[in-house]
Amino acid sequence: MKNVLSSGENQKILVVDDTLDNLIFLSSILESKGYCVYIANDGPSAISIAMNHSLDLILLDIMMSPMNGYEVCNYLKSHAPTSNIPIIFMSGLSHVDDKIKAFQMGGVDFITKPFQYQEVIVRVEHHLELNQIQSQLIHLNLQLEERVKQRTLQLEQANEQLLKIVLHDPLTGLWNRGAFMEQLKQAFQHSQESPDQQYAILCLDCDRFKVINDSLGHFAGDELLIAIAERLQSFIDPPDLIARLGGDEFVILLNPLNSRNPQQIASQILDSFSHPFTLGIRNIFINVSMGIAVSNTRYQKPDDLLRDADTALYQAKALGKGRYQLFEPEMYQAVLQRLQLETDLRKALTNQEFSVHYQPIISLDSGIIIGFEALVRWYHPTQGLISPGLFIPIAEETGLISRLGEWVLRESCHQISTWKQQKLTDYPLTVSVNLSALQFAQHNLIKQIDQILEESQLEPQYLNLEITESAILDHPENASEILKQLKERRINLSIDDFGTGYSSLSYLHSFPVNILKIDRSFISPIDDNPQNLGLVPVIISLVKTLGMKVIAEGIETAQQLAQLRKLNCNAGQGYFFSKPVNSKIATNLIQSCPHW
Repeated sequence: MKNVLSSGENQKILVVDDTLDNLIFLSSILESKGYCVYIANDGPSAISIAMNHSLDLILLDIMMSPMNGYEVCNYLKSHAPTSNIPIIFMSGLSHVDDKIKAFQMGGVDFITKPFQYQEVIVRVEHHLELNQIQSQLIHLNLQLEERVKQRTLQLEQANEQLLKIVLHDPLTGLWNRGAFMEQLKQAFQHSQESPDQQYAILCLDCDRFKVINDSLGHFAGDELLIAIAERLQSFIDPPDLIARLGGDEFVILLNPLNSRNPQQIASQILDSFSHPFTLGIRNIFINVSMGIAVSNTRYQKPDDLLRDADTALYQAKALGKGRYQLFEPEMYQAVLQRLQLETDLRKALTNQEFSVHYQPIISLDSGIIIGFEALVRWYHPTQGLISPGLFIPIAEETGLISRLGEWVLRESCHQISTWKQQKLTDYPLTVSVNLSALQFAQHNLIKQIDQILEESQLEPQYLNLEITESAILDHPENASEILKQLKERRINLSIDDFGTGYSSLSYLHSFPVNILKIDRSFISPIDDNPQNLGLVPVIISLVKTLGMKVIAEGIETAQQLAQLRKLNCNAGQGYFFSKPVNSKIATNLIQSCPHW
């Protein structure tokens, strides 16, 4: 008996022939069609394979020894495990009596040698299809008989399946919103009857899921949601339950709470998200924000507890994401104000309530202004100046950051071009503009930048785009291509807020970055004492070794400036020089030719 030639998941065919050339020819053409092929060169070997494997079809030569094909067929048809395998006889005999005998023995077809490729394939496909149909019919008949015998049981099973469809999320298999609300009502009713039996709700929302979904595609987004659901399930046991409310929102019901601490469970879940999710060859990091609400006698209906957990979730996001927050009554009013702010933010773009302020960037070698960072400001018609720390996160969550970022880029390029035309300095000024992660993931980003540069008549080398570490490392393949195209246009690229994200210098070798900005958190401890320089000297030294320039953010004292100059830091910005100012004040500042 020969070895198996193919062991795929497709239909299985046994080829029996005592001529090697025939075996090679038939196995080759059948494998090319994706079939799993077994071969045998005599009758006993063929019987052994048929008895030990679930075959879908047998191609059987007639003229063999010690058993001819008729004898092999007779043996297989007389044994139950192999009696229903369709057999196609193969022979160089073409007399009609031979064909009649083949059919009388139980064969389903007859192929005359020498073989014709198309004839073999057509006949094999035809009988496999017939066999499949026959198997289906047998299966259906058995099902009908079983339904007659166990109609009641089948109705119950169908009802269970229907409930599963109705009550479960089709993507993750978790409970859906409707089913969760029903369980929540039961928990509420039980707590009303037994007030000492508390329960808790944990609402979860993924941070930056939209960016991942938009950049990697919805299929990858679905894979990530399934992986998140599996990870969350590892933290609960019945009767607790977890549900997917929709999108990237999940909710956990801890019932009964007993002596468990929901904050501790939330903390454990957050810790688990420090480990990446593996999607194919890609490792994805994603955080979740969580809101917690615990039952008490003040609640009048179950929906209120879910509302409060959701309110706490909003608060967790507002405080920086990647954290949990326990609901407190005063949060509700804060969330209402935040929702109003979101509504007002949408109107603000249309009503032109935004302006760009410019913070000077100073050369620490010459002490003169060499450029500006563009920073958006919002003057609300009734509330006045709104902190960027409040509205930028909302703009990112709602997707408005793309429109807002485009507007800031256009305004900034026009302004720096205007200053250049006015010849306020005898050297060119640059403008640094932040690109959000969502902007960086846009498919039309390069086209958008080209259009703005053409409109403003600004040479590309005077534009510096600031990108966060996470925006690059979340999507390194796309980032590499985008950064390459920007570099080809001579647009300068800088890593913003270095030290607050991945904080890895290794990737700087791979991407065409010109400038690294050291985050203010590294600068603020600096004073006259050299021991308080922290990692700043190391960062500056390594970055300069890579041929890049360094800008220190958040310089506020003369001591910080002096120490950074000793370290040969290229440039800096901060309140020691100037806070961000509007274009008119910035113009006056340039004209005054300050030196620090």
